[in-house]
Amino acid sequence: MVMQARAVRTRQSLVQAAAELFATEGYARASLPVISERAGVSTGALHFHFASKSDLAGEVERAAADSVEELAERCRSAADTLLQSLVHTACSLLLAVVTDPVIRAGFRLSGDPSRKNGAQMLQWWRTWVHDLIVQAQREGELAQDVSVDAATTVIVAATAGFEVLGATDSDWLSVDRVTHLWTFLLPWLAGSPDHAPLLSGIGESLDELSE
Repeated sequence: MVMQARAVRTRQSLVQAAAELFATEGYARASLPVISERAGVSTGALHFHFASKSDLAGEVERAAADSVEELAERCRSAADTLLQSLVHTACSLLLAVVTDPVIRAGFRLSGDPSRKNGAQMLQWWRTWVHDLIVQAQREGELAQDVSVDAATTVIVAATAGFEVLGATDSDWLSVDRVTHLWTFLLPWLAGSPDHAPLLSGIGESLDELSE
């Protein structure tokens, strides 16, 4: 039992160390010796848990996906409407990119051309946004002339763009900047002229997430 717990801790340390390096250096430049050194384990221990750098990157992506899905579920359960859930999830996700190296690495790996597995995190985000907007349309929360595909494209492209810009300038991922995005988008997206309830609580929810 003690050895099993130690193995779990070693694996978690390797995933965390790999995420930190993937997030800053990218997949191609990150090396297994540096990852093992950062995790405080031997390269032999690393290879015991992960056969290759690709396997380790895949584990980081899975951990990031799990965290993002939990984040989305928390925002969904706390929101009064589907559109409010969309706004708060997108804002919280951008803040999580700043505060959580695993989520940050998941998105960086997803957009890394040296990875052969495709944009897994970005594909998940696109599917989540699309499905929620479809539900919002069915519930009458969207303006009548809003296209689901157009709204999905704009929101996914905007959030992905914020993540890329925020990699070099964290001000892009501030509460003010992401609130500006939704203040601009909501008059086009929402069927109701009252957008205040959709934006309310953004600062508080982001503050809670960052604690």
